[in-house]
Amino acid sequence: MSRSPRDRLIVALDFGSLNSALDLARSLSSVGCMFKIGSRLFTAAGPESVRKVAELGAGIFLDLKFHDIPYTVAGAVAAALHLPGIRLINVHALGGTAMMQAAAEALASHKAATASVPKLIAVTVLTSMDGPALRRVGIPGPPGEAVLKLAKLAKESGLDGVVASALDSRRVRKAFGKDFIILNPGVRPKGPPGVSKGSERDDQLRIATPAKAIRAGADYIVVGRPITAAPDPRAAAEAILHEIESL
Repeated sequence: MSRSPRDRLIVALDFGSLNSALDLARSLSSVGCMFKIGSRLFTAAGPESVRKVAELGAGIFLDLKFHDIPYTVAGAVAAALHLPGIRLINVHALGGTAMMQAAAEALASHKAATASVPKLIAVTVLTSMDGPALRRVGIPGPPGEAVLKLAKLAKESGLDGVVASALDSRRVRKAFGKDFIILNPGVRPKGPPGVSKGSERDDQLRIATPAKAIRAGADYIVVGRPITAAPDPRAAAEAILHEIESL
């Protein structure tokens, strides 16, 4: 799947204030990256956060990880399709096949009515969870095995791809082909000039650098604190783009 380097970078607007998120988004709007709106910003500012960021002309990854009964998730996906600028939307694969199928059907029903329908992807295993953490919630085996099982369910349910750690991307790509979208969160640069200490591991356990993630097969990478907490967020974003472009 061919993408320009700037299309691959998604900056996480994980702020508790819409004004703070917009200040950061405006400073990066000419960089050409996408923006992620997750549960923190969406809870604080609601659909208005999507509308205001979309006004900047950037694509949006709506990262709300819908996980509920099929009827509720289908309704949530249908409602999200009325928001502007959304290019990616996700559900949680642990919601099961019926839930994912309902989400895919809700999206498919809008394809005839609009030319711009977002891609639907499923979260597999959070990058904050390692093997022991998974076992504590009743999922045996290494994280990579769980990722492949959940990715298989997502593909069989009609989804376009998955959210997974860069550590699992090669196996997912080999198993499901070049057109299956892989999005890697937990991406952390090594710390070039302009990148803050947010590039440290913090609460992310299964991480990779931008270059490693792209080489492993990621279509998109999500970067948050290494950019948003940097002294110069634009310089931090440009450094990551340069790393991708140099591959």
